[in-house]
Amino acid sequence: MTTPAAEIQARTLAGYADASKLRQEHDRDWVLGHVPGQPETLLDLGSGIGQLLQAALDRFPTLRQAVGLERSPHRIAEAAERLRPYGDRVVLHAADLNAPEPVPYQPDVVTMTSVLHWLYPTEERIVSWVRGQLAPDGSFLLTTYHPVPDEHGLGGEDEIVADALTALGVVRRDDVPGLFAAGGVLPIATRTRPADDLEGLLGRYFRVAEVHERDAVVTVDSAGQYGHFHAATFGDYYGRLVEPARRPEFFRAVGEAAWRRQEERGWVSHMPVWLWRLTPGDQRALSREE
Repeated sequence: MTTPAAEIQARTLAGYADASKLRQEHDRDWVLGHVPGQPETLLDLGSGIGQLLQAALDRFPTLRQAVGLERSPHRIAEAAERLRPYGDRVVLHAADLNAPEPVPYQPDVVTMTSVLHWLYPTEERIVSWVRGQLAPDGSFLLTTYHPVPDEHGLGGEDEIVADALTALGVVRRDDVPGLFAAGGVLPIATRTRPADDLEGLLGRYFRVAEVHERDAVVTVDSAGQYGHFHAATFGDYYGRLVEPARRPEFFRAVGEAAWRRQEERGWVSHMPVWLWRLTPGDQRALSREE
């Protein structure tokens, strides 16, 4: 029996290069646009398939070392192929960002895009780790997402998944929070701490040099496009809420739920995204720009 494409994507996180164009790619270009000066060593946390590292190598001719830390072996393999032309300027490490090991670099730039919420509730570990690795005059640039949670802590992707589960008859809408809890799925809107809370956490280790905010709006051309995005981005994180035999239906229903939103509202989702540039030292008053 042939395994459906969406299930393969969810298992291997394949197809991320195309899927990331809907949301994550915008973070990559935004972050690199705020890197000060001409860095020599850049460390990307959650480096995925190497897109940010590739863009940084092309953008900064001074970059002698581009280092990626990534957990997924599938993504590391894809990144290695993508970055092969850059030779020994690139180093990729398999790493769990919940408990990273020291690395033999003192980067002048550390980046982390669309990752921090996956480390909840122990984000402080990686923040402290970066503080110990970063060069004294370096910069730590990261993006954080802030969907508005409902009374159950659901928001953003949680709502689209809830629509899909309801449409499939897996559970009534009011019972979705209970299904999440029983399945060990912590809502994304719970994982994404409020910006004020993050400012306090980050300020224990860094000076907040600047922060910028934009509204991340996701639009799609079809249900299939969003189903592809969800599988490549979230894998089986939500898919485990349904029995294995129904997972092809689930991924299809997620795409259809997103498409209904697109047709009704003109967009699938939107939420504030913050870009933080942090430097070693005591926190000062920050200047926020839209």
